[in-house]
Amino acid sequence: MNKLKIFTGNANVELARDIAHHLDIEIGDAVVNTFSDGEIQVKIDESVRGADVFVVQPLSYPVNQNIMEL
Repeated sequence: MNKLKIFTGNANVELARDIAHHLDIEIGDAVVNTFSDGEIQVKIDESVRGADVFVVQPLSYPVNQNIMEL
């Protein structure tokens, strides 16, 4: 059976926590940084090889930032 992993951006971390809790899994290890010039960096700090991966990231305001975190 494949492992299930859930990652989240900054738009709705609480929703991702609730989903992970319901599924009895941990949120994936990822870091989202916003630099002073507005550039966004997302770094996944664990292997996702062989896993089913879902990203919880609503596309609400601010839309541009939330899309770029994907």
